[in-house]
Amino acid sequence: MSTFKSRFLTTLQERGYIKQQTHTAELDAYCASGVPVAYIGIDATADSAHVGHLVGIMMLRRLQQAGGKPIVLIGGGTTKVGDPTDKEKTRPILTEEQIAANADGIKKAYSNYLTFGDGPTDAIMVNNADWLDQLGYIEFLRDIGKYFSINTMVKQETVARRLANEQPYTFLEFNYLLLQSYDFLELFRRHGCRLQMGGSDQWGNILGGVDLIHKADGGQGFGLTSPLLTTASGAKMGKTVDGAVWLNADRRSPYDYWQFWRNTEDADVGRFLKLFTDLPLDEIARLEALEGAEINSAKVALANAATAMLHGETAAKEAERAAQTAFQGGGVSADLPTFEIVRAEHADGPTTTALLRAADLVKSNGEARRKLGEGAVRVNDEKIAEDQTHDWDALLAEVDAFKVQVGKKRIALVKPV
Repeated sequence: MSTFKSRFLTTLQERGYIKQQTHTAELDAYCASGVPVAYIGIDATADSAHVGHLVGIMMLRRLQQAGGKPIVLIGGGTTKVGDPTDKEKTRPILTEEQIAANADGIKKAYSNYLTFGDGPTDAIMVNNADWLDQLGYIEFLRDIGKYFSINTMVKQETVARRLANEQPYTFLEFNYLLLQSYDFLELFRRHGCRLQMGGSDQWGNILGGVDLIHKADGGQGFGLTSPLLTTASGAKMGKTVDGAVWLNADRRSPYDYWQFWRNTEDADVGRFLKLFTDLPLDEIARLEALEGAEINSAKVALANAATAMLHGETAAKEAERAAQTAFQGGGVSADLPTFEIVRAEHADGPTTTALLRAADLVKSNGEARRKLGEGAVRVNDEKIAEDQTHDWDALLAEVDAFKVQVGKKRIALVKPV
């Protein structure tokens, strides 16, 4: 294990962010002097970032905490091409309007982790459409394409795998390496950015940018990657049975976000506390050492810290209180996510399936039937074994909203309107 002199790289190493880096000694010296500038890119393929992006976001946060300047690069231009890395098929092409709307949504999440502004260590957000949209094709091939060897490009793992499996690999996708490398060159020229960071699946693209800076401008760029995270059981980090764990509150409520972290597997708690919270390492070591039922205290600490960082202290406390009320007291908390159901559309009373759909606890009637058959459904804490019609007066005997639950940890309130 390397011993770094810079605060930034030391923090990354201690907390488990580093998998690979280029020019280790030179990179360490760069990070230890002046204001190091680094960027991470995100393509605008959805209207929110998700937990799968959170390692990169936290790396930029660590950079800013260590006195560096973070750059968030929105891929308004590269989204039109589609990053083929680790993909088995070509990504759908989005319209200009869709890309712009998605970029606006992504900005919301990053602003909770980084301080943006005009100061020397303030983060900035830039869009690669600013330069990629202006490129002339012939000029780009002449000025940039000459630095890239087809021999090397076809050896990239994604390209080689697609070709070996006889899966389509379009010329559009083949250009992605050149475009991402050109992004690094532009940020080097425009903002003095010398470090690109990303997941280890981006290693080949990052090396392309480092090499391009050297060949085109005689400069030195650096690359650093983080491990691709999986949970202890082997699942992809940030993926659940419901899909991606979105960061924006309009895509996933603070309560559900809190529950995601509270449900962390025992073996992952210490690792996730290091990666996704600002808790001191000695406090994390204490929490990580807890055993048996006491490990739940560490999970609550993780959920509180992660939720507070994204949604604020108040939202984290409300989520914890709602969980305690729902799981320990068996009651109904106003802090649970609340959904509406139109009473007039269910004059005789709502069916169990209608309640589950209204509460967004199932995605289809078929899933509702499966959950009922598994004995996983409760309405106002009463176990429901089959789809039935619920009497409004009985449901609302003492409250103005009622609790609907699937399994032990997925709970919501449904309020008639």
